[in-house]
Amino acid sequence: MKRNNVAVERVEKTLAEFRAEPGKARRTQRVEGVWNLIEGKPQFSATVAFDGKSAVLEADQPSFLGGGGAQPGPILYCLFGLAACYAGTFATTAAMMGVELTSLKVVAENDVNFSPVLGLAETPPIERVRLIVQVSSPAPQAKLQEVETLASQRCPAVYCLTHPIPLETRLELKSA
Repeated sequence: MKRNNVAVERVEKTLAEFRAEPGKARRTQRVEGVWNLIEGKPQFSATVAFDGKSAVLEADQPSFLGGGGAQPGPILYCLFGLAACYAGTFATTAAMMGVELTSLKVVAENDVNFSPVLGLAETPPIERVRLIVQVSSPAPQAKLQEVETLASQRCPAVYCLTHPIPLETRLELKSA
């Protein structure tokens, strides 16, 4: 059965599997992209694998930062990922709680200062991020507020923004 376009039985099966074998809940996700040095093409592309399929994602720096502006910039992908992850977490949480949604829209926006990117300032480049959740449901407002609270607590993208996560970088030199 699907509720809110979420396969509830599949999520319940996954919950049972993870309870029985907690190690199954851990995965490594990977994006391996290439910077394109050919003029007129999007500057960055990556083939991402998921559920036995793959898709090519392309990004371009905005034209004022020297890109072609032919594809979304990297920060827009971050906002897209945040909005998609939050919407998915909200819809799944609602579905698992038996809350029917008639519409769900998530708006993700941020305030960006590009001065630090260009070495003109020592301030954080992202000053603020906002999520606006627009929802219609026959459920009472208190129940929807509970779903929103749980979604904020459970969403991996929200976690990435609100908690320091160790970042490792490594330079590997390849022969020219």
